[in-house]
Amino acid sequence: MSSQLRVLVIGGVACGPKTASRLKRLMPDADVTMVERDSLVSYGACGLPYYVEGQFINIKELTHTQVGLPRTPDFFKDTKGFNVLTRTEATKIDRENKTVHVRNLDTGDESDLAYDKLVLATGGSAFRPPIPGVDLKNVWFMTHPDHASSLLNEIKEQGLENAVMVGAGFIGIEMTEAMINRNMDVTMVEMADQIMPGVLDKDVAAYAQIQLEDNDVELVLGERVVGLEGGDDGKVTGVRTDKQTIKADCVVIAVGTRPNDMLAREAGLQCERGIIVNKNGQTSDPDIYAGGDCVVNDYVSRTVAQHMYVPLGSTANKHGRVIANHIAGCPTPFSGITGTGVVKCFDYTVGRTGMTETMAKNLNIDYEVVTWGGPDRPHYMKNARYFIIKMLAAKRDRKLLGVQVAGAGDGAKRLDVSASTIYFGGTLEEMADIDLAYAPPFSPPIDPIATCAQVLSNKMDGLAKGISAFEAKALMDQGDVVLLDVREPDENKMLKMAYDKVIHIPLGELRARMDEVPRDKEILSFCKISLRGYEAQLVLNAAGYDRVRFIEGGHEAWPFELDYLGM
Repeated sequence: MSSQLRVLVIGGVACGPKTASRLKRLMPDADVTMVERDSLVSYGACGLPYYVEGQFINIKELTHTQVGLPRTPDFFKDTKGFNVLTRTEATKIDRENKTVHVRNLDTGDESDLAYDKLVLATGGSAFRPPIPGVDLKNVWFMTHPDHASSLLNEIKEQGLENAVMVGAGFIGIEMTEAMINRNMDVTMVEMADQIMPGVLDKDVAAYAQIQLEDNDVELVLGERVVGLEGGDDGKVTGVRTDKQTIKADCVVIAVGTRPNDMLAREAGLQCERGIIVNKNGQTSDPDIYAGGDCVVNDYVSRTVAQHMYVPLGSTANKHGRVIANHIAGCPTPFSGITGTGVVKCFDYTVGRTGMTETMAKNLNIDYEVVTWGGPDRPHYMKNARYFIIKMLAAKRDRKLLGVQVAGAGDGAKRLDVSASTIYFGGTLEEMADIDLAYAPPFSPPIDPIATCAQVLSNKMDGLAKGISAFEAKALMDQGDVVLLDVREPDENKMLKMAYDKVIHIPLGELRARMDEVPRDKEILSFCKISLRGYEAQLVLNAAGYDRVRFIEGGHEAWPFELDYLGM
């Protein structure tokens, strides 16, 4: 090894530039070179849908610094102190001789670059489904600034009107909103029977889907795309599923990301769905590191899950810092991820951290779950907005396992608190006790995330006997339950459950009119958000009713049909 440490970084979008920049701060004398096969380096791909939507008008904003400096090879050389080779593809790693064979994509010239430490930041690629028609004109995969700029240009120049969004994940939802706001008709096609499969449980997804439908998105769920159809001009004309053909003059495909780990695999490095790394970012070869979308991550609680593949720019940047610190001799091990993700869905915030209920079931975890609904601020504040929180905790130690949010309220703030609690191994009671910021413009005196934790704690203790909307709907479909509506008469005149076995007794009158509630039937109580529904359950339990539960979240969280009256 020469006296000057030679560090070679393959990949120049997120993890790569972060690693190289951090390393030069810690080791100014290190010889650092970054190799990138594209002509662009260090761009914010997560901003692409918002460019298409019109949130900003210059696509170069994604490749510039906050003060407008373009992040070019010269910028990194002059400002950060490391070399950047663009349009240069790494084709092979020679671990024995510690070299990487590269090819200049413009000239065809090939050479070997030596390293003492190698960093693989090769990212991920959009999955291209093996179906006919994906190479037709007016079909896009939204991963690069060129994709967003060409899509927007063609929408304007061709007057594109009928878009089909294939995939209902994060990018699918963001791009759907962008195209709706461009006055296009959008049909969203998803192979699963819900939006955001693998991210949300079906009940939370059903609630979020209402927002898409309210914004004129045509949802086609549970149908698999089998091909794209085109005209004589080579442009797409339709999307063919296993059940129908949907007219389209524009198609965006976002059906997942695959790690670019082939270079690592061919070099004999350990891989699963992505490159396996330790907490310092080292691969199975200690002189080769990897980070970003090409690696899998440990879940923070190793007792519940080993690895998760969650490609996010935030994680990639953390990896870059961890890798640079370890190379420089000041290790700061990466503790893992909680699978946190959030998306803006028109007026809704939708997201998750930790495990879903489906994941907990698959892992045979003994858990309890609750869904809370209510405003994110005191009801008297004009900017108060309703949202739901679904929360899971382990019965064994009451530790928080996962949280999902959906609605117009500020769910992102509550996700962050939940992610922190999971990260530090906190229990429900510990999360409820966190000294969160309070003032009416920001939250109620007891924050919704603390309230939800308290409700789940009560449910674990057998005090609160809640039932989810999906469970309640299944019982209603069987016709074996009686609904107890404890709202005030004026509320009842506006909206009712679409069910014929409903008793209406305001909560304040329940003790005096208890004989109207049958003792030989299962009772499901509810109100707007089911706070009164919960209290009604307690009142009836105290009077000897032992078959009473409240519908969690009330009718505001009900994702099924409601009868709107007096409107």
